[in-house]
Amino acid sequence: MKRIVFLGDALDQVRSFPEGARKEAGGQLHKVQVQQGLEPSDWKPMGTVGSGVREIRIREDGGAFRVLYVAQFAETVVVLHAFEKKAQKTPGRDLDLADDRLRAFTTININTKEKKR
Repeated sequence: MKRIVFLGDALDQVRSFPEGARKEAGGQLHKVQVQQGLEPSDWKPMGTVGSGVREIRIREDGGAFRVLYVAQFAETVVVLHAFEKKAQKTPGRDLDLADDRLRAFTTININTKEKKR
């Protein structure tokens, strides 16, 4: 089973979702974490953020919610960002934030691996 790492305020953002959306987000992330290779029920690739980044799409009466994550690391599912989507198009600030967090996480992992050598 892969571990899940939430970057920045992503965990707080998921916790701020309405109960139904929060449970759905947790269930979908669990599916990715435990059953490697299994996809969330409703997702799309987010290549504009980075290679392997995916968006879990959650719709309920309270609105539309998104969780951006990447699962291509061997032992980790990385949750980059979570937010309520209020417009048809995902705001650039949300995509930029996820991109920045992915770059920072990747840089830290590369530096950590080099120090272990």
